[in-house]
Amino acid sequence: MTRSQIDWALWRTFLAVADCGSLSAAARHLGLSQPTVGRHIEQLETSIRRRLFLRSQQGYLPTEEAAALMTEAKDMAFVAESLERRASASTNDASGIVRLAASHVVGTEILPWLFGPFMEAHPGLEVELALGNSNADLFRHEADVAVRMVRPTQDNLLARRIGTAFAGLYARTEYLDRHGRPKMLADLSGHRLIGPDRDAASIGFLEGLDPALSRRSLRLRCDSEAAQLTALRAGLGIGICQRGIAARDASLEAVLPQSFRFPMECWLVTHDDLRHVRRIRLLFDHLASTLPEWL
Repeated sequence: MTRSQIDWALWRTFLAVADCGSLSAAARHLGLSQPTVGRHIEQLETSIRRRLFLRSQQGYLPTEEAAALMTEAKDMAFVAESLERRASASTNDASGIVRLAASHVVGTEILPWLFGPFMEAHPGLEVELALGNSNADLFRHEADVAVRMVRPTQDNLLARRIGTAFAGLYARTEYLDRHGRPKMLADLSGHRLIGPDRDAASIGFLEGLDPALSRRSLRLRCDSEAAQLTALRAGLGIGICQRGIAARDASLEAVLPQSFRFPMECWLVTHDDLRHVRRIRLLFDHLASTLPEWL
């Protein structure tokens, strides 16, 4: 096997072992046997004449040479997944796969409630929900449609402003009954605050609201916004929540609503080349008509 003839399946296995850290975990992820995964790694290393993993008691650790290949291998994975989605049906069919990217909070608190009527109306459609704090790159085929809470800046994107979501500080009523309701910003220092851990953008956002809201002021830190919201609902302290989400939860109460009320623009985005693919356009238009009410 020459370098130009390397089977994509070997690179897919390479990425799985790098992500999972062991042959057994990668085998479960890929639905293959552990010996098959081991053979794939051996074949790839032989083909490119490089050692890709250090075998240790801690598992399979990527070498520096493996790390240097990771970006291109991930690009191949994105293209392969995009090809599979595009080949799942013709551009005129109301069937096939659509991959939708959104934040953890939007993906867990809002989108599932919007999918029911849509999927009932289009039984041939399959929706892949990709959740993360970073914006999916539509040019690298990471998603077909994205819900973004910031204005898109890239060219060649079809972007529609859905509306504005307002967020503020909230806490469970039982927590405020026990610990008191802050009357001014200085009162927050006596409370358990919930917020980000290592996400520099989120930490910078908080500090921009008020210098007192530094990382060190947060008693419970986690970069998952969905986990922060769960902690908020569990009565662990005060944290940020979208007003539309809080309005549907009678146990949550606004904290210092006059001081903390910050807007976030919501945008629906797809690549301009995909605007005429019917299954993608169907989901795009459905979200454009239903998301505003939920914000």
